[in-house]
Amino acid sequence: MQERSSVADLAEQLRRELDRYSPGGKLPSSRSLVERFRVSPVTVSRALAQLTAEGLVVTRPGAGAFRARPRTPLAAAGDTSWQEVALSADGAADVVPRTVDASGVTVCLATPPPGVIEFSGGYPHPLLQPEKAMAAALSRAGRRPGAWGRPPLDGLPELREWFAREIGGTVTAAEVLIAAGGQSALTTALRALAPPGAPVLVESPTYPGMLAIARAAGLRPVPVPVDSDGVKPALLADAFRATGARVFVCQPLFQNPTGAVLAPERRPEVLRIAREAGAFVVEDDFVRRLVHEDAGPLPRPLAADDPDGVVVHVCSLTKATSPSFRVGALTARGPVLERLRAIQVVDTFFVPRPLQEAALELVGSPAWPRHLRTLSAELRARRDVMTAGLRLHLPELSLPHIPSGGYHLWLRLPDGTDEPALTSAALRTGVAITPGRPYFSAEPPAGHLRLSFAAVAGAGEIVEGVRRLRGAWDEVR
Repeated sequence: MQERSSVADLAEQLRRELDRYSPGGKLPSSRSLVERFRVSPVTVSRALAQLTAEGLVVTRPGAGAFRARPRTPLAAAGDTSWQEVALSADGAADVVPRTVDASGVTVCLATPPPGVIEFSGGYPHPLLQPEKAMAAALSRAGRRPGAWGRPPLDGLPELREWFAREIGGTVTAAEVLIAAGGQSALTTALRALAPPGAPVLVESPTYPGMLAIARAAGLRPVPVPVDSDGVKPALLADAFRATGARVFVCQPLFQNPTGAVLAPERRPEVLRIAREAGAFVVEDDFVRRLVHEDAGPLPRPLAADDPDGVVVHVCSLTKATSPSFRVGALTARGPVLERLRAIQVVDTFFVPRPLQEAALELVGSPAWPRHLRTLSAELRARRDVMTAGLRLHLPELSLPHIPSGGYHLWLRLPDGTDEPALTSAALRTGVAITPGRPYFSAEPPAGHLRLSFAAVAGAGEIVEGVRRLRGAWDEVR
């Protein structure tokens, strides 16, 4: 076995050899495994850790690794059927039943099988993440005086000030709450603004994670169509009148999944319509830092031009850094801020201080603007490679809009296309794609696909992934 053999290779070899040892028997020492298989001590350690996690091996500090003894047979399973009644009993007849469906989210979070190209990912590939800068920031943060103590409940003042400056306008640090990422902030916002059973207006199509939050809270998502210029104001006004809703959730910048940017003339209209309806606008500004190199000047967040407290603003550092760097901000003004604060404290207490300190270290370092410039150039290049590949090999798929920000493309399938069949065929050919159905809160007008160009290792994988997708298309058509 060569030095470059993977942890998985070594773990599989050791797994096959376990029958040589009796239960409780000692395995060869780490040093002997290093010499025998010509791998590093780290590889041996990780392979043994994998077998330990599988329950096949037990490690004892200072003594070595041993074959695990057979597990004690499990007791007979109990009868949990009663829970079906308990979980579906909502008490009042007018309450919308809660449904907790994470399938639309797990598509973007799940790691595809080995060898499968990931066009379904919701986060940038590790090669696009500022891993060294984050590690250095976390190391420096951990040495700060008081870094491991309890932070202020609203978040570190310096971090709140940084987010306020990023939003701009008249937003102040006093109107910012530090949150554990965008998903957590959206959950807090919807719980604060709408009671169970209430309608909530959403863009159509929209982010499945937000739909899951709303339904889990017993809310009723009502779709408002978007086009290449964002949500349609006339239809938004109609939806407010028809439903009596008091909340509209939108993504004005590089909307997920369409990539649309709310047109300048529509921005004040959306705020006016919501204000006249006595409603809040939840602005999910999720990918402002994933702008492409060829984009022009970005519009300010809606919150920056909102003196009346109509907008509850959500943003996060996560998309531009790492899935595990879950630091974001929830911004509002007026009495609603206290309700948001109270719900967040009850739910999570606070965001861990070391992570907040690391965020401050990161955004204040010279590495941060360098990373954003590199990310901007790389996202543009990947977008162009995927766009060219789709036009060359899959001209049957319609690409109505090429975004100048974000990390994916939104394609419309020809009428009559079996969307689930295409998704399954793609996986068989070695490429994971995201079906469009979960992005609609009601019946979709047509089949769609969302293809991510950020979750892969580089342009080569994009080219190969499009080639494989062509094979899947030929299989189902």
